[in-house]
Amino acid sequence: MKKIVVCGSTGSIGRQTLDVCRWFPGELQVMALTGGSNIELLAAQVREFHPAYAALADESRYQEFKELLGADCPTEILAGREAVQELAGLAGADMQVAAISGLAGLDSVLRGLEAGLDIAFANKETLVAAGALVMDKVHSSGANFYPVDSEHSAIWQCLDGRGDPASLVLTCSGGPFKDAAADVIAAATPEQTLRHPTWDMGAKITVDSATLMNKGLEVIEAHWLFDMPYERIEVVVHPESIIHSMVQYADGSLLAQMSYPDMCLPIQNALFYPERRANELRPLNFAELGKLTFRAPDTGRFPCLRLAIEAGKAGGTAPAVLSGANEVMNAAFLRGRIPLGGIYDGVAAVLDKHENGSAAELADIVAADAWARQTAADWLAAQGV
Repeated sequence: MKKIVVCGSTGSIGRQTLDVCRWFPGELQVMALTGGSNIELLAAQVREFHPAYAALADESRYQEFKELLGADCPTEILAGREAVQELAGLAGADMQVAAISGLAGLDSVLRGLEAGLDIAFANKETLVAAGALVMDKVHSSGANFYPVDSEHSAIWQCLDGRGDPASLVLTCSGGPFKDAAADVIAAATPEQTLRHPTWDMGAKITVDSATLMNKGLEVIEAHWLFDMPYERIEVVVHPESIIHSMVQYADGSLLAQMSYPDMCLPIQNALFYPERRANELRPLNFAELGKLTFRAPDTGRFPCLRLAIEAGKAGGTAPAVLSGANEVMNAAFLRGRIPLGGIYDGVAAVLDKHENGSAAELADIVAADAWARQTAADWLAAQGV
């Protein structure tokens, strides 16, 4: 029985992790759940999985949460940021599923590594902002660090001890605007943007996928996860989302991981590695697929991809600033304050003001993130939105 802590259980990855737990009830034990403020969903998860502990980050809803569960609930209910961190490194657990969205998930990942827990890692902003710090902690802790993002899981599966790759190829669907003109993309609304053609994801990552910011963040993540120079990481648009990424070797061989798009598969791979288990997912039918298509990304129509890779190459605190500013602009877009093109404009303006510095310490990263968020808020205010 593998004992797991799901950090961010009410988000998209957290919910799908619990789907996998439903497939294997005799092999995966949910020891603890943590959530933000969605007390109704978190309470339902507690009732179903009966974890020993549950923590709600939003302390203001603690009493309401406890009342929702009732006095006879055997789960110990905690609240506040420190409670979430405590469960992230819970004694007796084997693995943490790191599914808290944004840089808010960094502390939980670090706490889990310090406690020696294996990490099933689904929080790209943590590696974008603090890649060197996190990977140093991974190596010093001796813990296993399993990628859950479909692209990085695919690369990890294609590598699997096969020596030094020549290059990595990250695929992306191109999102809902893959064929749209630049002015249509720039003026897009949240309703149009959230219609992702192949993946079922949370709102933030769906928006990032529409701008290709998500793919830029994944390039930075791949750089740290696989110790790969940026010059050897390629992005290709693959609208069918069947090949999740590829690894090119020096002999000319190209290995690809393929499946219908469903995040439960990379989650299951992380939870059970190195074993592969039969599940409820549909196997590929090549006759049904007919064809797979590919194209180079257009950074003229999708400048966020170029912006992210430039920040990654700059290093230092630039990726943390990129990530923080993007979170603010993404949220502003979802609230209808700016059009989709305003995300690039705002993040680029923040990066233009940034004086790059060292990201060697956690305090450096936290400070850069805070500066980016405030500068992004100031930029929005200056636009009158």
